Amino acid sequence: MSNLIAPSILAADFANLQRDIEMVNNSDADWFHIDIMDGVFVPNISFGMPVLKAISKHATKTIDVHLMIVNPDQYIQTFADLGADILTVHYEACTHLHRTVQAIKASGMKAGVALNPHTPIAVLEDIIADLDLVCIMSVNPGFGGQSFIENTYKKVSQLKHLIEFSESNCQIEIDGGVTDKNANQLVEAGANILVAGSYVFKSENPTETIADLKGLVN
Repeated sequence: MSNLIAPSILAADFANLQRDIEMVNNSDADWFHIDIMDGVFVPNISFGMPVLKAISKHATKTIDVHLMIVNPDQYIQTFADLGADILTVHYEACTHLHRTVQAIKASGMKAGVALNPHTPIAVLEDIIADLDLVCIMSVNPGFGGQSFIENTYKKVSQLKHLIEFSESNCQIEIDGGVTDKNANQLVEAGANILVAGSYVFKSENPTETIADLKGLVN
């Protein structure tokens, strides 16, 4: 299975959003990564349903929605209706995580769980077999352009071990500070989906940057 690149639309040019969506469509990228922030769970507000609706209208690749919000349960069906293929919720935001995961799957989406940098892998032991994806936050959620947290490599290795031990088909996604400097080490540790925001969209040639990153890890 090849390793996937998922450009984070949070770092795109919102004044030229359709242009950047088409760029991703025509690039070697595999997924669109969409961060939904509410200003409560994280200290920032990104974008909401109308923007996601506009993105899904033009996107021709998998739409990977990452909810950084409180009470994600009340919006599960809404995000399914807006075209999300994968819906990731934060462990820290869900009181009844198993119920939330089952509701995501019942809505026809793949289910992911994200872990903040301080949250240990062990909290997923009883649910790992039910998950399609675990998103390891390699920065503190809420803002783009942060520095990569080095402890991430250890967490990825621990998660890979848990997945193998549990015979789960879960994929490992890394979100935050991904560049050509750490991509290989992340894949070697066990990750197979790399979210890249600022590194892609702030580069001189985003299409080329995506191709280089994809080639580097495959």
